[in-house]
Amino acid sequence: MNVMNLRNFVILAHIDHGKSTLADRFLEITGTVDKRQLKPQHLDRLESERERGITIKMAPARMIYHRKANSVQRDFILNLIDTPGHSDFSYEVSRALAAVEGAILLVDAVQGIQAQTLANLEAAKRAGLKIIGVVTKIDLNPPDLERTINSVANLLAVNSGEILAVSGKTGERVAELLEAIIEKIPPPRASADLNRALIFDSLYDEHKGVIAFIRVFDGDFRLADEINFLAAGIQTKIKEIGYFNPEFEAGQSISQGEIGYLVAGIKDPEKVKIGDTLLRQGYGGQARLRSLTKEGLALAGYEKPQPVVFVSFYPEKSGDYDNLKKSLAKFKLNDSSLFFEPDNNELLGRGFKCGFLGKLHFEITAERLEKEFKIKTIHSFPSVAYRIFERGRSSFIEVRSPRDFPEDYEEAQEPIVRLEIITPPQYLGSVMTLKNIFRLGEITTETLDDRLLVKAKLPLADLVSDFNDKLKSFSEGYASLSYQFAGYEKADLDKLEVLVAGNLVPGLTRILPKSEIQWEGRRTTEKLKELLPRQQFAQAVQARAGGRIIARETIPALRKDVTGYLYGGDRTRKMKLWQKQKKGKAKLIEMAASRQVQIPPAVFRELLKKN
Repeated sequence: MNVMNLRNFVILAHIDHGKSTLADRFLEITGTVDKRQLKPQHLDRLESERERGITIKMAPARMIYHRKANSVQRDFILNLIDTPGHSDFSYEVSRALAAVEGAILLVDAVQGIQAQTLANLEAAKRAGLKIIGVVTKIDLNPPDLERTINSVANLLAVNSGEILAVSGKTGERVAELLEAIIEKIPPPRASADLNRALIFDSLYDEHKGVIAFIRVFDGDFRLADEINFLAAGIQTKIKEIGYFNPEFEAGQSISQGEIGYLVAGIKDPEKVKIGDTLLRQGYGGQARLRSLTKEGLALAGYEKPQPVVFVSFYPEKSGDYDNLKKSLAKFKLNDSSLFFEPDNNELLGRGFKCGFLGKLHFEITAERLEKEFKIKTIHSFPSVAYRIFERGRSSFIEVRSPRDFPEDYEEAQEPIVRLEIITPPQYLGSVMTLKNIFRLGEITTETLDDRLLVKAKLPLADLVSDFNDKLKSFSEGYASLSYQFAGYEKADLDKLEVLVAGNLVPGLTRILPKSEIQWEGRRTTEKLKELLPRQQFAQAVQARAGGRIIARETIPALRKDVTGYLYGGDRTRKMKLWQKQKKGKAKLIEMAASRQVQIPPAVFRELLKKN
């Protein structure tokens, strides 16, 4: 394939701005998927994606576009990567950007520029991509279409005539967009005298093992070639190679500049790393090879993702520990931003401490573990990583689990994020009231065409709670949010523990500002009294901080009239039944003292909310 006939690009947008719908029209117009087989959001394959209506995983697709000019037909290969829009999955976007030369920046004609639009634009600029501005959903006849077009043009510093207005739903002007992709996005660069490819994603197949998604930068790769995984130090042979059409379609080779997949018979998921460089045996010219070190041979990979939210997962059945370990290893192939390490709890047993890029990332992972890997887990409360300076020591220790937070310390520091909130002017007052609920600081506002850009600083722990939900509620859904990690700051913190029926519930332990600990303790016990199921005996729900009980509620016992069927006669018969019932409850209480309290996931979500 002539490299000049190749175009590699991504679609970038804020969440729910129509990326997947536009991708559907591309697949339809190019004939990649038959119209009768085309499903809405065709590239969204995960059950969680379809249930939530959002893109979670990047999805590559190879399309052949037959272009006619002056009665001459010329075929172009268009490699599209659809990307997620939520900020928790920005790492997915960054990996896709490393595999392409261009990007479509898609903006909803009704909603206009949103926070993640700006974040994605900055990422595309850093990657050096050619960016095409597109406004979609014109089938809705938006009244402010021209204003949105001008806003996108100003953002990209181009004339408004260069911004295409399309409808991903009806297909209006999508063919023109395909022409613009060919005209504006450059083809891959000329090949060097090496044979190298970058692994930008992967997944695990029970029969084939690891399937690596690759972008070939130099040379080509063919079926049965001997290859080396540079970072992993593995040498093996290609057993299957092919393209995304958009299903896996086996072929004979992948040429320079193209995107595809390969299978090398690797069954151990830990041996394949996202960002690793593949080398075909012989690499290239020997003179060229001798002049390069291992680092020189490696293609620019990806920055290591930094998890910000930590949750411990324990198998519901202790015998499932090994299955959970294998499942997490396979899961990490498809989500390289997931971090996990062995963890142990005196009550819950062996498990894994997992790191995530945000609360939604954690929720999706928990869902997928149960649905795709059939592993039911008990998990702890979402937490962030704190820096603790112990008395008499100049260096800090990092505390990722609330149960490891010390009772006494010299100084504690918590992670901080920088927020960017875009809101219509009429909701500014409502957005500003969030500072009465959350610890917002250093708030500034800027004008962004017909909207306002609010910048602020916020502790990450507050963001992990329900900040985004409250923002949507206060702005009636019109405000949007993006954030970046901004370092650590000193904080006055304490540990809140929860006991149910005298048993410590490790999963509900949290780290909170001391100023909020009393109020949160009362709120937690009241919520648990409302949410936890009643038993045949009364249950005390207690909140503990600083070694003392700061709040208590009692879940009343379920009552049953064991003498209801009796009538008349001697009271002694009733007394015997009451005594038997009393002994039975005492036995239940004794059994409960040795049993771990199970907390449903819905309870965790309720406790994350701030009133």
